[in-house]
Amino acid sequence: MWLFGQKQREILKKETKHFIRTLGTILFILYVFLLIYFLFFFEKYGRASASQGEYRYNLIPFMEIQRFWKYRDKLGKYAVHANLLGNVIGFLPWGFILPVIKDRMRSGCLVILSGFMLSFTVESIQLVTKTGCFDVDDIILNTLGAAFGYLLFVICNHLRRKKYGKKI
Repeated sequence: MWLFGQKQREILKKETKHFIRTLGTILFILYVFLLIYFLFFFEKYGRASASQGEYRYNLIPFMEIQRFWKYRDKLGKYAVHANLLGNVIGFLPWGFILPVIKDRMRSGCLVILSGFMLSFTVESIQLVTKTGCFDVDDIILNTLGAAFGYLLFVICNHLRRKKYGKKI
């Protein structure tokens, strides 16, 4: 970097920032499409079973989490991981990528609130369309995933700033 003057460094920083945001936006769009697919159309999790004609829901916090943990040996590791970890991991990108592509989403409260609102919306759509189950535990786990994603962003951003300086 010492070969460049101040003006060239600023141009390089702007280009790098633009590249990161463009890549982040592309990844975010891909993530949203994958999220929609897995939450509404992935048949392995019974998403295409709207013909059952009944509304399924759980409004008691931690009931399904406790059930999955209590019967983990009977349900199998895959089912437990898919439900508990899948709901958390599924929303990690939301909490990580959103602050990268939108400066005004650098607030942890906004990211977590938007993750909660997205999860609530998804669960409501699943209830109304009968393509899943409205589960308050899914909302809790999804929101936790968005929070962990944001925490990962904060850690990575801190390390980047420590290495490269405040502005990139």
